[in-house]
Amino acid sequence: MDIPGKCVEPGETPYEACVREVCEELGIQPAIGRLLVVDWAPRPQEGDRVLFVFDGGTLDGETMRQITFTDNELSAYEFRAVEELDELLIERLARRLKAAVTAHELGETLYLEHGRVVPAE
Repeated sequence: MDIPGKCVEPGETPYEACVREVCEELGIQPAIGRLLVVDWAPRPQEGDRVLFVFDGGTLDGETMRQITFTDNELSAYEFRAVEELDELLIERLARRLKAAVTAHELGETLYLEHGRVVPAE
């Protein structure tokens, strides 16, 4: 399991990449909100990455009915409880998404390193 996203293209901002990737992978253009999380992720074989998670808002029924998998990267979607993330996702992605939920609840943006809040709380 994964979430929509990929790499920022040359000349593109992280926000623009988020809007583009949601449209490409889900076929919808919901209002993308504020930045929730920035996460530095070490990847020795590929080079380190900086990942961004933005607030995708709440999707209404009409928007959910419009979801299509236009680029064949995804084949299905589902909404799951935060408590289930550890069982469904790789560890660092689960940590990143749980931090995004916390950031949303706090009204803040959190900086992470490998999915962990820095400085440690």
